[in-house]
Amino acid sequence: MPRLVQVAQRATDLAATSAFYAELLGVEPVATFDPPGLAFFDLDGVRLLLDRGAPSALIYLPVDDIDAAVAGLREKGVEITAEPHVIFGHDDDTLGPAGTDEWMAFFTDPEGSTVGLVEQRPR
Repeated sequence: MPRLVQVAQRATDLAATSAFYAELLGVEPVATFDPPGLAFFDLDGVRLLLDRGAPSALIYLPVDDIDAAVAGLREKGVEITAEPHVIFGHDDDTLGPAGTDEWMAFFTDPEGSTVGLVEQRPR
């Protein structure tokens, strides 16, 4: 079965972007190579690579409480570009747990890349 191995995200200021993601994710990078400007985070078996040469990607991160996560980011001065809102209702388990609503919010990281937060909230 195919699985996602790695997602790369642009980080022209590797130190600042790495510190931002370490705080956001609650974990330190598992490896940093500078030069050439790479930092790796382990997200449950999928690597998030911060890379000076990578293009911007749109990544989505799961959270248990989207309202609390957004409030915490806002307190740190992070620009919230879309407040928590329902994206989709899961009537079956095709894309998420049946009987939940998929809530998302979006913010901008230090590099200007958009990041989505996702909560699967029971109806």
